[in-house]
Amino acid sequence: MTDDLGAGGDPEVGGDPGVGGGLGSGGDPGVGGDAGSPYEPEELGTQDGVGIPDPFLRLWTPHRMAYIAGENKPTSAEAGSGCPFCRIPGLSDADGLIVQRADSAYVVLNLYPYNPGHLMVVPYRHVADYTELTPGEVADVARLTQEAMQAIRIVSGAHGFNIGMNQGEIAGAGIAAHLHQHVVPRWGGDTNFMPVVGQTKVLPQLLSDTRALLAKSWPTD
Repeated sequence: MTDDLGAGGDPEVGGDPGVGGGLGSGGDPGVGGDAGSPYEPEELGTQDGVGIPDPFLRLWTPHRMAYIAGENKPTSAEAGSGCPFCRIPGLSDADGLIVQRADSAYVVLNLYPYNPGHLMVVPYRHVADYTELTPGEVADVARLTQEAMQAIRIVSGAHGFNIGMNQGEIAGAGIAAHLHQHVVPRWGGDTNFMPVVGQTKVLPQLLSDTRALLAKSWPTD
């Protein structure tokens, strides 16, 4: 297990063969990746239309299709089991990817992170607007945000953070009906050609491992 969430990590940690193999290997040959050197690829079989092999490695990320297809997005703005942020607190911490719980809010990993260690601070109560939070909820959200920054720095030495809320669909909120604050760790060089040109984020660690590391490193009074 690697403690470094932002600097590339150990390919063996993030290399889930179900979603494309080791991050540095160019993909799992079982799902279409080149198994050997990119200049001397293994036989691709008898599939028609494979074309002439080229020198490029492929980083397969089929799990991203779940997000593109809208998986887990609520079909209603109402509270209840149809809202992921209402449903998650009823799960175990491991199953829900919950890192920390407080009296009126909790911290959960983003299923589709912008960067490794991307957390969200979420009030239990189903409200859409920041002005609707009670003073106690505001205090819990603020305190958990501070603690999230501390935990991420302990685990991965983040150089900085993007912190904020998208209020309303027009502002980019994916789940506008249930308020949530993003805590996104940043490192020098994390915006490279992969996201800029390839629209792909390379994540070096499984979310379950990231959750366990952050929960273990969460600051306590």
